[in-house]
Amino acid sequence: QVQLVESGGGSVQAGGSLRLSCAASTDTDNSHCMGWFRQAPGKDREGVAIIESDGYTRYADSVSGRFTISKDNAKNTLYLQMNSLKPEDTAMYYCAANFWGGYCQDVQDFGYWGQGTQVTVSS
Repeated sequence: QVQLVESGGGSVQAGGSLRLSCAASTDTDNSHCMGWFRQAPGKDREGVAIIESDGYTRYADSVSGRFTISKDNAKNTLYLQMNSLKPEDTAMYYCAANFWGGYCQDVQDFGYWGQGTQVTVSS
């Protein structure tokens, strides 16, 4: 069973930065893709950033140019660098992984999830 453990969340003022980390219990080099999702109260979980096995990355329009996803396979850790944070970025952030293939787009494409880390951005 793959375990994912997020860390790095917290409270920050608008314009600030945070870096989220996701430590995996297995070789992230074997992942088909990994990603960060977020869920605000009363809203559906949405994709924020995806990184595929070849290093290709994709971002939600709302975070493009401000967030950067990266993966250190030597440390089995996924990162999300978040800059120029906005109040609308406030949410629980989840790390997710797909080790079998197929699509890497939506919540249902990922079978392993972390417990989440809270990010709160104040204006």
